[in-house]
Amino acid sequence: MEKRNQLYEGKAKKVYATDDAELVIVDYKDDATAFNGVKRGTIEGKGVINNRLTNFFMQLLEKNGVPTHFVRELSPRETLVRRVHIIPIEVIVRNVVAGSLAKRVGKPEGTRFPRVILEYSYKDDELGDPMINRWHALAMELATEEELNYIDALCFRINDVLSAFFKECGIDLIDFKLEFGRLADGTVVLADEISPDTCRFWDSVTGEKLDKDRFRRDLGNVEGAYQEVLRRVLGE
Repeated sequence: MEKRNQLYEGKAKKVYATDDAELVIVDYKDDATAFNGVKRGTIEGKGVINNRLTNFFMQLLEKNGVPTHFVRELSPRETLVRRVHIIPIEVIVRNVVAGSLAKRVGKPEGTRFPRVILEYSYKDDELGDPMINRWHALAMELATEEELNYIDALCFRINDVLSAFFKECGIDLIDFKLEFGRLADGTVVLADEISPDTCRFWDSVTGEKLDKDRFRRDLGNVEGAYQEVLRRVLGE
């Protein structure tokens, strides 16, 4: 597989073309951002950890009936994926109140509602990724009703699989962000990443935060938290 020109660079990843028009290479960076890029820094080794964890979870989800863009891991930082057109909707799956939800609903962090919450955000950096609802998404033609129904169902399935897995690791999956994309034939698949950058992980016993909130909130030991998740998931 020949790596060619860079197609895109985001906050956490670079994407490169290959000699196959349907495949691209994702290169994970150590750069860290928070609050829509207002806070910036570096988390040493983050790119390797996020790449390896994402690939593990993509394969786990594939085995459980969730289609993804994953093809194969090329190196500790690089992965070959199927090229997708990203649907500009970020779906946040919330099992426990944390972060912005605590402020919006006036409930303390750690509150668990009797059902899982799905939220949509419009993926637009200039607008600050504002929250939207299903009707906005349909009116803006970001996705069809059938696609939204399918994405919602996938999100609940993903949550079931990941929550059960993390429970065995002694980690509570508090909330997480998912992105989806369309393949060339229009098929919708899970894309982007699943990592401490995109998930909130709390130790099941102590409640210690094991995710990017340690960077956002200046809690210290950010690298240690990421490494701890890698150790619990992959045994390293």
